[in-house]
Amino acid sequence: MDAKYKNDEKNVVVDDSKYSMETHLIYGKNESVKWDYSHHVVAPMSTSVIFRLDSVERGAEGFQEFANTETFGNNDPIYIYDRFGEPNKDLLEENLAYIEKGETAVTFSSGMGAISGIFGMLCKSGDEIVAHTSLYGCTYSLLNLWYPRYNIKTTAIDLTILDGIEKVITPKTRVIYFETPSNPTLDIIDIRAIKLIADKFNEGRKESEKIFIVVDNTFATPYCQRPIEFGADFVVHSLTKGLGGFGTDMGGVVIGPKHYRDLLLMVRKDFGAVLGTKAAWSVLTYGLPTLHLRIQRQISNAYKVAQYLETHPSIEVVNYPGLKSFKFHELAKKQMLDFDGNFAPGSLIYFALKGKDYPEMKDNGRRLMNYAAKNAYTLTLAVSLGHTRTLIEHPASMTHSAMPAEKLMEAGIHPGGIRLAIGLENPNDLISDLEKCLKAIL
Repeated sequence: MDAKYKNDEKNVVVDDSKYSMETHLIYGKNESVKWDYSHHVVAPMSTSVIFRLDSVERGAEGFQEFANTETFGNNDPIYIYDRFGEPNKDLLEENLAYIEKGETAVTFSSGMGAISGIFGMLCKSGDEIVAHTSLYGCTYSLLNLWYPRYNIKTTAIDLTILDGIEKVITPKTRVIYFETPSNPTLDIIDIRAIKLIADKFNEGRKESEKIFIVVDNTFATPYCQRPIEFGADFVVHSLTKGLGGFGTDMGGVVIGPKHYRDLLLMVRKDFGAVLGTKAAWSVLTYGLPTLHLRIQRQISNAYKVAQYLETHPSIEVVNYPGLKSFKFHELAKKQMLDFDGNFAPGSLIYFALKGKDYPEMKDNGRRLMNYAAKNAYTLTLAVSLGHTRTLIEHPASMTHSAMPAEKLMEAGIHPGGIRLAIGLENPNDLISDLEKCLKAIL
């Protein structure tokens, strides 16, 4: 984001560098080479997927300049076709890169599109990925069902145990990938420590053989954590979740060094996972300006709900980074920080119901979900997060059902585990509904 912008009406230059990130989220970039909208309070929505060209020569120039910044620099874009780029996506990307402290951002049609895009850029047949044992179910499926077809191997390891990481890294390792907090158990991975390990192995390696750290920051959002500040090379997000905030549009983004922007644009163009214009406009117009307000309230609510759950006799364990009892609480305090350096433990809670064995614990989780779906006003059974509403789901039966039972246990995913994505409701109403559900099924 530019430190200064021109106010045409007053013909003065205003220095915006002294203002807070919360204010920048609302105002964004006040001028951009991507689009002249200086007299709009809100950026207009581009509604065409094709753009008129003044001449064949201009069209040829646009094709030559696309994804070729090393030759042509960051010229004013010549828009040709939505899959190459359009104003709303470009504006959103500039703002997403800024709040994540990255150099560039490239948006995709979904979070999985972004994950597939970064893996597709960094890995080729014969390469290897090291990933944390606990991952989003679709990411697990991508790495374990699809990538073996292309001879890309994934080694799953508990990345919270640093001693074992070096043992699984080979000359073919190209990516260390993880979510922090992880889905759904909320494991916190020490990004700085992983960076030190990667740096050790990268000494003397050619660029094409280096190990890159890719972090999915969807659960935290940039409000609570910015992995690039701790040494990550790339950050991915599902824009559908906290950054979008309202569950109305799907999207994803990869944020990282500007050196890789051209390759990411080519991956997006050729594989076609392009973010829709309306979705880009919605995140830019509604998602980012309200991010700090939404997340602050969700964190406040999550603290109260987690404290209630922690004392409930029918609950075996509660994972929430804000609780002192949480295994990774101290690491979270160092890593999960808002724009002003305050502890920001996020809005996700993972808790597990008691039971005498695996089938009973899993059935307890299923029954709680079914009861909540019909009887709890403030608990919506849905597989997303970062919404204005509190969303509740049973990972073992739903988002992580692609994982075999033994893999679920290996990843620390309790058969009776419940993922609770806290919304903006009155926290007393949430606690009341949880109490009603727990009494009814246990």
